Amino acid sequence: MPRYADVIYYGFWFSPERRMLQAPLDERQKLVTGRVRLKLYKGNVTCGGHDSLHSLYSMKHVTFVEDRGAYDQFDADGFIKLNALRLRLGAMAGRKGGSL
Repeated sequence: MPRYADVIYYGFWFSPERRMLQAPLDERQKLVTGRVRLKLYKGNVTCGGHDSLHSLYSMKHVTFVEDRGAYDQFDADGFIKLNALRLRLGAMAGRKGGSL
């Protein structure tokens, strides 16, 4: 995005570089639709809600009770171990005087 901003700032809106940088943005935004409700009060703006026909949010999948197999709680075990690996390695390095 910094490069895109520079291209526009320096007046190259109709350049091939800008069109090249624009293409993935246009592709990514094809399914961005819907409504956003804003609440305005004394100079503040807050989101009052949003909805979209293409939303990935599903009430039947946001539960840990019965989601028809969409989420297996055992999947989190590997993620937690992998995410904590750097912390365990850091702790081991600290115990050994700073080197693995």
